[in-house]
Amino acid sequence: MFEGKPVGTPDAGTFWRVISEYKVKSMFTAPTAFRAIKREDPEAKLVKNYDLSKFEILFLAGERTDPDTLHWSERNLNVPVIDHWWQTETGWAIAANCMGIERFTVKPGSPTKAVPGWNVQVVDADCKILPAGQIGAIVVKLPLPPGTLPTLWQNDDRYIKAYLEEFPGYYKTADAGFIDDEGYVYVMSRTDDIINVAGHRLSTGAMEEVLANHPDVAECAVMGVEDQLKGQVPLGFLVLNAGVTRDHAEIIKEAVQMVRDQIGPVAAFKTATIVKRLPKTRSGKILRGTMRSIADKKEYKIPATIDDPVILQEIEESLGKVGYGPKAN
Repeated sequence: MFEGKPVGTPDAGTFWRVISEYKVKSMFTAPTAFRAIKREDPEAKLVKNYDLSKFEILFLAGERTDPDTLHWSERNLNVPVIDHWWQTETGWAIAANCMGIERFTVKPGSPTKAVPGWNVQVVDADCKILPAGQIGAIVVKLPLPPGTLPTLWQNDDRYIKAYLEEFPGYYKTADAGFIDDEGYVYVMSRTDDIINVAGHRLSTGAMEEVLANHPDVAECAVMGVEDQLKGQVPLGFLVLNAGVTRDHAEIIKEAVQMVRDQIGPVAAFKTATIVKRLPKTRSGKILRGTMRSIADKKEYKIPATIDDPVILQEIEESLGKVGYGPKAN
């Protein structure tokens, strides 16, 4: 077990030092840790300072592994990088590339296939199963396998309402995505982050995937904010790699064009702001809901799990510069 940040203790080579010193064979961490390392050491120069010859495999979980982080990790560590998806409530992996059963080809952006015991489906708002490749709500057909939550502590009614009521016969994961024609599951975002832009349902995760490919971007987040004309429009937050000195307006212009080119004008992605860092929980999850509340000028509580509350003040100031939030010009 390793506790602490992967950067600044004293540098972005902390993980590599631990792997080398203890001859670590496999490692399990969150993608956000690798994005932090990539931001400080984009070319992975510090990797070369350590002997990683005993290191065989990297497992990532806790949030979606974007293709850019996957490729960066594969390229610089030269080991298999295995993404998997599960939830606190499920107790174990829902979809994974099980090394001890049958190793599948890695597909960027996917935690591979449903693990034995899980019947994963994608449905629409009417609980109808969607065809391969179509985005909808990811659900699990009941009954759930052993090891999962049987209820909530002293609150059976809330358990039913939160997980079982919306899609009868299924457990609601509250994640959105699709399953391809080979059975690979793609978890694109939380259901709340599927935004409705002028009648078009769009995945903010797909936009983040595009933005993460910009050479100057270390990390990003996209969320839907309220718009009087279109209902919602996407708003992007970009964290740049260390040492980037280019004009911010030029970087934003390029990022907006990338989304337009790869997803299309229908995405209506026109606004982004550059921030020093993103607000996260101590486990590394980006607090998208809190950021969305700030942008929409709604009341919000500072989550007890936040890593550094000061970041929310920075987000308010950045949003104000692009006309959102309580500090909008």
